[in-house]
Amino acid sequence: MTTFLSQLDWRFATKRFNISKPISQDDLDKVLKAIRLAPTSLGLQPFHVYVVQSQELKQKLYPVSKQQLQVLEAPYLLVFCIRLDITYLIDGYVEVASRGEAAAKAGLEPLRQARLKSLGARTPEDLLSWASRSTYIALGFGLAACAELGLDSCPMEGFDKDKVNGVLGLPPHMKSLVYLAIGYRSEGPSNPKVRFPADSLFTFI
Repeated sequence: MTTFLSQLDWRFATKRFNISKPISQDDLDKVLKAIRLAPTSLGLQPFHVYVVQSQELKQKLYPVSKQQLQVLEAPYLLVFCIRLDITYLIDGYVEVASRGEAAAKAGLEPLRQARLKSLGARTPEDLLSWASRSTYIALGFGLAACAELGLDSCPMEGFDKDKVNGVLGLPPHMKSLVYLAIGYRSEGPSNPKVRFPADSLFTFI
């Protein structure tokens, strides 16, 4: 019987994708929904995902991504970027949470001020680290959704971030962090899955 856990065992970091086998719009939407629903620090979702399907754009990303074939072959390349426009994120959170109602906004003002104070006191390096951690949680939810749907995927960090930022024309408050290539494998894993045994990872106290 196929289960979520069996699908996690099935999945691997796919190196070669079947370019002739597209992903349905419904499956793509489900992966993106999982990413959107991922938990993030303070609920602020400090990330933005570029869903790259243009082959022309992939060709530009390929040479600055260590010429990894997943960039060219995967039907979709998701580029996860961190966001550092903290005031915008906090104000946006209040707007969505209050549904634009003035009374609800007023009630959320103490929360807004507390978050502005907390994040405003952090150094740029701390903010970068903070946003990166939440973005990796969202990446994990995308990977899990792919596995559950029977889609192949590969998380990728091997690229020149500054050059990718330039290719995508990112605004100053955004920085590329990690890729997620998704599609269908053209070949299976060449080696069995390797994971440390449970007793080396978990301690019951």
